[in-house]
Amino acid sequence: MALDFLAGCVGGAAGVLVGHPFDTVKVRLQVQSVEKPLYRGTFHCFQSIVKQETVFGLYKGIGSPMMGLTFINALVFGVQGNTIRALGKDTPMNQFMAGSAAGAIQCVICCPMELAKTRMQLQGTGEYKLKTRTYKNSLDCLAKIYQQEGLRGINKGMVSTLIRETPSFGFYFLTYDCLTRSLGCEPEDNFVVPKLLLAGGMSGIVSWLSTYPMDVIKSRLQADGVRGVEQYSGILDCVRKSYQVEGWRVFTRGLTSTLLRAFPVNAATFATVTIFLMYTRSEEVTTECETALPQPSSL
Repeated sequence: MALDFLAGCVGGAAGVLVGHPFDTVKVRLQVQSVEKPLYRGTFHCFQSIVKQETVFGLYKGIGSPMMGLTFINALVFGVQGNTIRALGKDTPMNQFMAGSAAGAIQCVICCPMELAKTRMQLQGTGEYKLKTRTYKNSLDCLAKIYQQEGLRGINKGMVSTLIRETPSFGFYFLTYDCLTRSLGCEPEDNFVVPKLLLAGGMSGIVSWLSTYPMDVIKSRLQADGVRGVEQYSGILDCVRKSYQVEGWRVFTRGLTSTLLRAFPVNAATFATVTIFLMYTRSEEVTTECETALPQPSSL
């Protein structure tokens, strides 16, 4: 169990490194002003960040998800595994329930982590060199938010994160379970790794599609007040105002970059886990496909 946990952490770290640039693009698109948009779309946003802020601009805020990775993995693996055992049977519905439980509980760490990530990603937008650096790093960001807004400020967006993560993780584990069963993932299969990569990547895409509009709302709530003025009083107010100004398309902002990110993030995660276990378990054969696989990315 400890080895699987360590493999999940290593694989998760690889997923963060691969996927964070796409996440930065997603957040920038989600929160930009509709009156004076900086970016015309996903690829223009990507090009603009690299041109104006160098390639390192794509990795702004990466410290926060990296720091929270170990704790999130511990919660997800522990809760999901224990819930499956408590339910008694490894069925698709039980996978959904166990995944939902894991998604809900890890919000305790996920919400502050994503708050710091979002604030760091928006810092110095469009600047080659930061003229004013509000936050030195993710920890400094959280510390300053706590000093100014207290515990409530640290947990800003918690309800929207909970609404997003709970069904999202459920759909991930449900989709992954169904795909691995239908693909016939067996340890002796020569194509087991490509099958696992496909199953994991597609599961990540499904989990994002299931709750993406709520992710837009979460990003807007966590970015609200960054430039001094708070626009939203809560989730419903954010939904209403966003829809009135920009229409239904606002709830799909950044979706392209998110889906482009979802598959390679999971692919990198699963490939890393598989290689890690191959080297560390040279004399041990994994008996089930699921044992080598970490969580989808809320990273």
